[in-house]
Formats: sequence, C-alpha cells, structure tokens
Amino acid sequence: MKKLLFLMVTLIWVFSCPLNSAPVDVPDPPVADPVLPTDKDPFFRNSTDFMPHSPEVKLVHHQDLNKKILIALVVASSLLGGILLLLFCFSFYRLNKLKRFNAKTDQISDAAKRISLGPILDKFTSFRVGCKKGSIAAIEYRLLVAATNNFEDGNILGEGGLGRVYKAHFNDQFHAAVKKICAGGLEAERQFENEVEFLSKIQHQNVVSLLGYCVHDEARFLVYEMMENGSLEFHLHGPSHRSVLTWHLRMKIALDVARGLEYLHEHCNPPVIHRDLKSSNILLDSNFNAKISDFGLAIAGGNSNKTNVKLSGTLGYVAPEYLLDGKLTDKSDVYAFGVVLLELLLGRKPVERVNEAQCQSIVTWATPQLTDRSKLPKIIDPAIRNTMDLKHLYQVAAIAVLCVQPEPSYRPLITDVLHSFIPLVPVDLGGSLRVTDSSLPTCS
Repeated sequence: MKKLLFLMVTLIWVFSCPLNSAPVDVPDPPVADPVLPTDKDPFFRNSTDFMPHSPEVKLVHHQDLNKKILIALVVASSLLGGILLLLFCFSFYRLNKLKRFNAKTDQISDAAKRISLGPILDKFTSFRVGCKKGSIAAIEYRLLVAATNNFEDGNILGEGGLGRVYKAHFNDQFHAAVKKICAGGLEAERQFENEVEFLSKIQHQNVVSLLGYCVHDEARFLVYEMMENGSLEFHLHGPSHRSVLTWHLRMKIALDVARGLEYLHEHCNPPVIHRDLKSSNILLDSNFNAKISDFGLAIAGGNSNKTNVKLSGTLGYVAPEYLLDGKLTDKSDVYAFGVVLLELLLGRKPVERVNEAQCQSIVTWATPQLTDRSKLPKIIDPAIRNTMDLKHLYQVAAIAVLCVQPEPSYRPLITDVLHSFIPLVPVDLGGSLRVTDSSLPTCS
C-alpha cells in the first residue's frame, strides 16, 4: 500500500512540474530588450519597430500556460480520483478479509473449547441403533473436577445409595450430570460395570443417555445427559407439592415410561429387565419428557429363579413373585410400572408408615378403592382432582389395577399398556387425544 501511494504522488509531481517551470521556458523576443536600453545604441533608442509585437508574444505565452494548467488539473484530478477509488477498493478488500479472519478465529476458538469435550461429544456420533454393541467415552478425571468445581456441594443434584449426582458445566452450552460412586465393594463395582455395559448398547428417546465414564483410584464416575427437571419422585413427593404436574402431563410421563419399557422388553435382543423401575429413576428433561435411568440392577434374558439372581430392588416396587420365589420376568417391570402409575394418580408414596411398628403399601391400600367408582374420585391427588374426564380416570385406574395383580400372568404386556395410554395423551404431548370441550372435567 505504501508503494502504491508513493507511485501516485510521484506521478502528480511529474505532471505538476510544467506548471511551475512554464514562465521560464518561454523565450523572450530576440530583437529587443525594453527593460535595459542603452544610450550607446541609437538604433534601440529611436526605433520602435519591434514594440507592437510584444503583446502577441505574451498572449501566446499565456494561452500555452493555460492549456498546460488545464491538462495538469485534469491529470491530477484523474489521478486523485483513481487513488480514492483504489483506496476504497483496498479498504473494502481488507474489511472482507478481516471479517473472514475473525470468523475463522471464532471457529478455531470454538474448536479449542470443544477439545476437552471431544470424548463426550464424540459419543453421540458413536451411538449404534438398537441394542448392538456401542461405545462409551472414557473421560479424564481432571475434566470432571473442573466441570463440577471440584465436586462442590452447590452442584449436588441428588443422592442415592451408591453416591451423589453433581451438575457439571463443561462450557456455557454443554451441561451434564456426573454420578460419583463412592461406595466400595464388589456390589458397587458390579453395578458400575452393569450400567456401562447396558447403556453402551441402548439408544432410545425414553432411556437416559450415558455420555462417558471415569475410573479414578477407588472412585467411579458416570456422566449422563442433563435432565433439567430432575426426578419424578421430586415432583411428586418433594416441596413442590405436585402443582407442576397436571393430569395430561402425568399421562404423558406414564406414556413415555411405557415406551421406554417396551423398547427394553420387545426391541432389545436379548430382552432387558430393568429390575429397579421407580419414580426416583424416572428423570424429566426441560420439556418434561420422561426417561428411564439407573441400569445398575438390569439383567438380560427372560425368566429367572432365585438360585441365580440375587434379590434386589426397592421396597414397594418389587413384584410379589420375585420377592417370595425369586421369579424374575418382564412382568416384574410391569408391576413396578403399576406402582409408579398409582403414585401419579394418588400422589402418595409406595410405602407409608401407619405407625411406629407398621408400614402400608400403596397397592394394598388403594386396590379396593380403585375399583369403586364412587370412591375413586375422592382418593385422587388433590393437585389434579376434578381436572380430568371421569372416563379417562376410570380407564387409567383399571390399567393400574391390572399392572399390580399378584399373579404375573394376569398382568398385561407393556405393549398393551402402551397402546392403552396413547388415546389418553393429547396430540401435542405425544398421544392421539384431540382436546375438545368433551374432554373437559365432568366430575364435581
């Protein structure tokens, strides 16, 4: 750019030189010098022959001078215009180049920020459809420490039997949940390996995604997708007093859980039995989409007996045949689903203490009243009472009663449960119900 400007200035100077030297180049008339007459030359003193010609010479001289000035001005103006045009083009070029450079710099910066997330984000592209062998990323311990602010108490999302769950901020756009398993022993190690093994094979919209894992000394870590609205247990039995969960939203959650279970029972090969389905293991994302989590106790296969399957589960959700005889089938998950459905309907916990020495199961307490249409509306959760069509309420109560039947053969398949719920959920929530005036509450 400096060379270009120097060239332009030189050209202007060259074309401007005639303007400064024109009066010197014009020769004076050779025959007279009126400014310096002498007495010694009588010819010049008496003769006036050349005097009339002097104005003509000056006129010609000024005409040439004006032409040169005009030419110089035109050339200078043209050069100046050309310089301004070149400067404008150059500025426009530099501006576009600067914009492209800034955009490239931003991309490089974003890429640099994603370097630490590479193992996690790559997991999404490594998912395999169905229950075929997939892959789970191994996450470095230092990344988990940085993302959870050294597992600060303020980032605790929840706490279970094996450890705590922390909110992890990997960057402004990417958050995740990190479960820190502190409990030692073979059981904790087995559940950790079980979780990684099953969730590396499973991909479904209603099953929580495992993004990575970490092994550091005696501690084990599992990194899950972030579920912003926490667990169903928190909304049903926590301080919110169930006010957020409307009737239609509860039906949507039940439908989502049924879809997740159907995937495990019908579309995985071999079928997967969750074995620990409960409200605390049903997580809700920002749109209240429900996803099944915690596969530490899950097993693959069909019927089992007490000789090769250790009795595990949560009191209140365990099916009678598994508790008494050790028989574990997919109908055991259906029983646990029925208990969750009762929680959604009644707003009560699976097991409640009656007195200091006695506890009562929600199944035992509710079953006789669920089949009595005069009593049923009175035992519904007060947060949703009188907000649903009674026909829908009776239908959901009938499904719950079937799911918690003591005899497993009387319980429906989860596929049948799923198809029964679809007409009860509005279209915008994933079902087929058209919400009209006829679907408004009719109970008083």
